[in-house]
Amino acid sequence: MSQDDVLFGYRLQLVDLAGRVGVTAACRTFGVHRSTYYAWKRKIEREGLGALRPRERRRPRMPNQLSPLVEHRIVAFALGHPGLGPRRIAAELARPRWGGLLVSANGVWLCLRRHGLNTRAKRLSLVAGYAAPYQPPRPAPVEQHVEAQSARASWSASTASSSVGYTT
Repeated sequence: MSQDDVLFGYRLQLVDLAGRVGVTAACRTFGVHRSTYYAWKRKIEREGLGALRPRERRRPRMPNQLSPLVEHRIVAFALGHPGLGPRRIAAELARPRWGGLLVSANGVWLCLRRHGLNTRAKRLSLVAGYAAPYQPPRPAPVEQHVEAQSARASWSASTASSSVGYTT
């Protein structure tokens, strides 16, 4: 049972009780103002009992909301440079080489918050979770063996010959 069904049943019970014991007593019992009850009653008379169901509403589109393209650029830049904060991201995006996007630092922070990236730790942990890009395997290095005896013998011979000329 959804929350809307519960609310619809609650309103139906209020209308039913108001018909039996009176509007004032029913509204007091349910904790609803009488003017609200009468508004619901007018809706029922016009549209039927279905008018008591809660209506689904769309999210309002604010006039100063960022476009999806700008949001995408902010998120991409923040993931590309996870150590930078909103103020620095806004300053960098305002530069011509990043498109000259004029967004306030608070607008950048709100965008990052909507995407769950509003703190440096969240951005760094998300970037750290990605795997490194594929790199083809390197060829194995050719093994070179050095004869230890011959290297040691040549070293001791060179030090012995150079120390012969020194006296202490």
